[in-house]
Amino acid sequence: MSASTDPTRLSATVLSSLLAARAISAEEAARAHLARIDALDPKIRAFTQVFRDEALATARGLDDERRRGEVRGPLHGLPVTVKESLDMAGMASTLGVASRRGHRAASDAGVTALLRRAGAVILGRTNVSQLLLYHEARNPLFGQTASPWSLEHSPGGSSGGEAAAIAAGMSPLGIGTDIGGSIRIPAHFSGIAGFKPTLDRWTNQGSNSALLGQEAIRAQVGPMARSARDLALVMAELDPAAMAELDVRVPPFPLTEPAGVEVARLRVGFYCDDGVVPSSTAVARAVVKAASALRARGATVVPFTPPGIPDAIYGYFAALSADGGATALSITGSGGGAELDVALRSLRTLATLPPIARRAAARVAGLAGERRLQRLIEVTGPKSVAELWGITHALRSARAAIASAMRAASLDVLLCPPYATPALPHAASRDFALAGSAAMLWNLAQFPAGVVPVTRVRAEEARRARPRDRLERRAAEVDAMSEGLPVGVQVVGYPFTDHVVLAAMIAIEDELASEPDRPVTPVDPPA
Repeated sequence: MSASTDPTRLSATVLSSLLAARAISAEEAARAHLARIDALDPKIRAFTQVFRDEALATARGLDDERRRGEVRGPLHGLPVTVKESLDMAGMASTLGVASRRGHRAASDAGVTALLRRAGAVILGRTNVSQLLLYHEARNPLFGQTASPWSLEHSPGGSSGGEAAAIAAGMSPLGIGTDIGGSIRIPAHFSGIAGFKPTLDRWTNQGSNSALLGQEAIRAQVGPMARSARDLALVMAELDPAAMAELDVRVPPFPLTEPAGVEVARLRVGFYCDDGVVPSSTAVARAVVKAASALRARGATVVPFTPPGIPDAIYGYFAALSADGGATALSITGSGGGAELDVALRSLRTLATLPPIARRAAARVAGLAGERRLQRLIEVTGPKSVAELWGITHALRSARAAIASAMRAASLDVLLCPPYATPALPHAASRDFALAGSAAMLWNLAQFPAGVVPVTRVRAEEARRARPRDRLERRAAEVDAMSEGLPVGVQVVGYPFTDHVVLAAMIAIEDELASEPDRPVTPVDPPA
């Protein structure tokens, strides 16, 4: 089977058109992807469950519908995968925690139900970081997912299983969730496209979290695929107007088509460094390259850095740790114990430090020149209700200040890094959470943001000059192992301008389509 006819080598958009033309059946598409899962997943370990029999039965039924002229839309017969944290009726959403194995969902998550209604064929569920709280896809229950680009590296997290499955051609389209870059960082690490819509633009019903009741920073469900056009396809098909019937938080307004956006009339801001952790050379180059791509399409491109980013990021950590980690740790039982992944153990220690110990640890870090660590220690841990309200007010003020500054600069979209480095080697997320600041900013601001693959790390970029502290030394270690890995760029817009963000992402992809160093998926993992 050639690359042009192998269903696992095709984008969701192309595969949808072939299904519509009856050039391939839903059963053939499902069988091809299931065969690739059989061949590759023992090495990658992206899946927590594979629904072989159910997927084939569903595909055959959809083929019968198509023969009768009963076509549901562009997702009819299209294989998809879903993150393990999204409810499926009768199944457990464990979040990688053994104590949740016995939980059974009464119904599908809203987005899962709408996928079924649209005629998608769900192949399986994919792996996550434990409790969805770090930028890898590993947990004691399902093990460690590897990147198909390098088995020594993580595909990111928490939606890393989705990213790995899509990048390896085991799925053309998937659904993830994002509270601190959990869609966008895996997309960047894995050379695919991912999109976090405006908060509540898509339903979050049935999306599980380790931080139930925490509303200062909320997670958002969104799509992941191999191209921005694929993201636009599923965003248009899973109409927010239909989602509003399931979820009162979703405004009942259809998504505007990205095709209607005149990219040449956009004013685009860009920045390469957010002032928290300096970007790797390859990451900064990718942002400049994406900016040049939009400039070549006629857009006006100007330097612009949002105000107050470091303060906002420390506010993000202050809000998420306000209960001292009690909610998340209660899920694992006995304060975490041996079941807690290595990446969470430092976070547990940090969140549960007594006040005297916290002050002492912060002072020691400061004396050692670890200013970022000092501030992180100071802001994490239990808060009073009044303190939490103050933090929430500061986060909302930061959001307003960013929006005001973008409007004052007459910007339509903003380009920036999704993460400080390329993909992490396994277990390198421990004590490195601040490297995700570039993605976290847009969770606390609640703006739509997507990631588009742009380039790969060059040999001369696999180094970092003069690291100043522990955080930058870790970044230097990551950079040293990054040659050849994919690099994505983040595209951000104002709330409810999701279509503008998608249009800019598509324009970047189109402009860079012939670039020799552009990441191309699916990729076959190394031997």
